Amino acid sequence: MKQVVQNYKTGELAVLDVPVPGCKPGGVLVRTAYSLISTGTELMKVSEAGMSMLGKARSRPDQVAKVMQSVAVNGVPATYRKVMGKLDSYTPLGYSLCGVVEQVGAGIDDVAVGDVVACAGNEHALHAELNWVPKNLYARVPDGLEPRHAAFGTVGSIAMQGVRQGEPQLGEVALVIGLGLIGQLVVQLLTASGVRVLGADPDPARCELAERLGAVACGDPGSAAVEAAVAELTDGHGVDQVYLAAGGGSNQPVELAARLCRDRGRVVDIGKCRLDLPWNAYYEKELDVRFSRSYGPGRYDPEYELDGRDYPIGYVRWTERRNLACFLDLVARGKVDVDPLVSHIADFDDAVETYRSLKEGELKAVAVLFRYPGQEPEVQAPVLSVPAVRRSGEGVSTPSRAAGAPVRLAFVGAGNYATSMLLPHLVERDGVELATVVTTTALSAANAQRKFGFAEATTDLDAVLGDKSVDAVFVVTRHSSHAELTRQALLAGKAVFVEKPLALTEDELAGVLAAVEESGNDRLQVGFNRRYSPLLQEARKRFGTRTGPASLRYLVNAGRLQHGSWYLQQGTEGSRFAGEGGHFIDTASWLLGADPVSVFATGTSGNEDLQVVLRYPDGSTATISYVTTGAPGFPKETLDLVADGKVLRLDDFVRASVYFEQSAAGRKKWVSSRLPQARDKGQLAELAAFVRAVRSGGPMPVPLESLVATTAATLAVQAGLAAGVPVTLADGR
Repeated sequence: MKQVVQNYKTGELAVLDVPVPGCKPGGVLVRTAYSLISTGTELMKVSEAGMSMLGKARSRPDQVAKVMQSVAVNGVPATYRKVMGKLDSYTPLGYSLCGVVEQVGAGIDDVAVGDVVACAGNEHALHAELNWVPKNLYARVPDGLEPRHAAFGTVGSIAMQGVRQGEPQLGEVALVIGLGLIGQLVVQLLTASGVRVLGADPDPARCELAERLGAVACGDPGSAAVEAAVAELTDGHGVDQVYLAAGGGSNQPVELAARLCRDRGRVVDIGKCRLDLPWNAYYEKELDVRFSRSYGPGRYDPEYELDGRDYPIGYVRWTERRNLACFLDLVARGKVDVDPLVSHIADFDDAVETYRSLKEGELKAVAVLFRYPGQEPEVQAPVLSVPAVRRSGEGVSTPSRAAGAPVRLAFVGAGNYATSMLLPHLVERDGVELATVVTTTALSAANAQRKFGFAEATTDLDAVLGDKSVDAVFVVTRHSSHAELTRQALLAGKAVFVEKPLALTEDELAGVLAAVEESGNDRLQVGFNRRYSPLLQEARKRFGTRTGPASLRYLVNAGRLQHGSWYLQQGTEGSRFAGEGGHFIDTASWLLGADPVSVFATGTSGNEDLQVVLRYPDGSTATISYVTTGAPGFPKETLDLVADGKVLRLDDFVRASVYFEQSAAGRKKWVSSRLPQARDKGQLAELAAFVRAVRSGGPMPVPLESLVATTAATLAVQAGLAAGVPVTLADGR
């Protein structure tokens, strides 16, 4: 079999052929499916191996002390031979994996051959094709949990033991310093425990990832932002717990912990950082400093780990094995999400190159997995059905209105987008009456009524839906409520304008369509406004009819979100792309004149920057690059459409160009420009089309089938990211 090893003297890394371990009593032989690289602990060991002998000594003063003790007892020559012999030997790497039980040793009755288990231990869960693992260092993987996610079991147990040492209570506030792999897991475990979490890390990408995974706010430990967030959340008292998940030689983490922790708060050291405690600061607050020992009780006890002697649950509730099983259960139930932490999956045969890339900084990663041959079943390309739009036979009658009577509109929600991009266009429009605004808080409804002249302001949605004089309802709330509010308004017989997204899940989309079928009311518009941009419409007209397949590239320089933005609450509001990606898919489909038939999506670490490739029935493709890490001064949206010897170019709705094939008369080109302050992304024309349809009783501006197809394609992006393969969009019509 093959195993990853390192020579600590020379720093050499290799994948060696070594004998298969025997299956001893008290344990199982496991064939590895995935093993996890600890980008903290393992990379520190790899980096140390590359140092000079003096550098090694400086980095490990504990080992130097042992050497000096050996010199005193055994003399210099014997100690030198012993040390050099140990250094000039191959040592294993790895301590967290998931695999399949291949053989069961005597005395084992809790698992059988073929069971999937997660394994722990720097002597038993190695980066190797086969490992012998004693009973207390493995746990059965719950049904449905993917092996690559179960491979996080050991590092999850380390994070869990740290959280247990902090003894978090419901409603407390915690600060996690260091948002690497362990820190990101600590954030999620604390959030799942009902604790409000703040994070500190110099890497903005890690801060944003932690916020997406549940942290209230994160920032650079040297900035004033973290201190301000602590003061705001704790009324100036300081956090209840600080978790040190950082490494390195800086004493900043322990100093920051003392400054931001409340009186008699708890400081838990999980990582391996410098711990020169500032005596006065810790003494004056009487801070409780605690250490977290690896995976939990049982660690480093040979009777527990090797002999399989468990601790009675009545005396030791959470041993390292029980921590491992608990973490796997949390991941299986969706309480902890490890998928955004996976930066890279490498084939096991590429282990040496992967370590080199990590060490030299070419591969920036939170978590990296090795995938082993023969253990991963063939991935079946997922299929997402585009649900059919069915209408009842009778349908819903369009509310009758006296000739010349205004279209009466109700708004559900009056946030920034509604008050800046929609209502200013409607308040000035003839033939429109702003009837009622509904918000969850009385003051926001009153503010909207004062600014835009709504006849009524209320917090009672049922009163609006039951008002027969209201012709149409605008749903402009947070993403998680769009589908349900749309469903209710359709059932009430209203025309509906809902801001994107229409739905965040397949079930939500099905619920909207069930309301259409039940009521016969298909009078629905989704706020995909780009197709209404006058500049883009003119460019499309100039481009002309297409005869061959096209290639479309759409670069969206989305930028980073501000700390605390509700867009980061992915658990409830969906991902950023789920929230606004429909804009770009709709624009591409409109330009190409068809709905996509498949979606392939891939992303960088934490899926911050996405590449989404859409394929269309005639062979056309559209690539949407949705990036958050670009320069803020660069235009937000640029688009190129290429086909039939022509190129359409859109520059952020400020300038559009169409280039034609050269002819005898030379190159032909059409260019239209607008001033930046006149940038028009189509909201005005979109609202005009919707109001006309409501007034006339005619068809909605965009067929419902198209809106459903765009929504399904947007949902397929998340499915594609999880599967790593294209998602087929099956026509359910």
